[in-house]
Amino acid sequence: MHHEIIISGFGGQGALFAGQLLAYGALAEGRYVTWIPSYGPEMRGGTANCTVIISDEEIGSPLTRHPTAALVLNLPSFNRFEPLVKKGGILIVNSSLVTTRSQREDIRVEYVPANDIAAELGVVQLANVVMVGVLIAATGMLKPETLDQVLEEHISARHRDKLPLNKQALRRGMELV
Repeated sequence: MHHEIIISGFGGQGALFAGQLLAYGALAEGRYVTWIPSYGPEMRGGTANCTVIISDEEIGSPLTRHPTAALVLNLPSFNRFEPLVKKGGILIVNSSLVTTRSQREDIRVEYVPANDIAAELGVVQLANVVMVGVLIAATGMLKPETLDQVLEEHISARHRDKLPLNKQALRRGMELV
């Protein structure tokens, strides 16, 4: 098993947290993992993305040119990463903010109204976790119980009160697949 994932959006949408969630999950399951964040100098609203590689074997390079999966939270991320997804890969699109449709027929595309679902849960900032739920359900790369454990262990004290909502957002995303 080898997955190369790019998660991208505006700063403040939780792209980096989503990547950390996957990385910690992979570590908890005894896999090899790399996580590389990339973000602009802006505090909020600039570009933020990360690359996560999860593998059963040692990882030769933490970089990827053609990810097997991309989670795009906004239109600029869609425009940048949709063409790069590897043939046979998966593109997960936050359709609450991205109305553009992929014209590619060689990849699987999941359109997820992540912001709308997160708003229904009462915290729009959970859109990233909804997207992670879709990814793990679509690929089977991690067990949901592992991500529950990771959320309990790594969610910051400042957001501890949102732990049950994070788990709910994860499950809502999984139900969409």
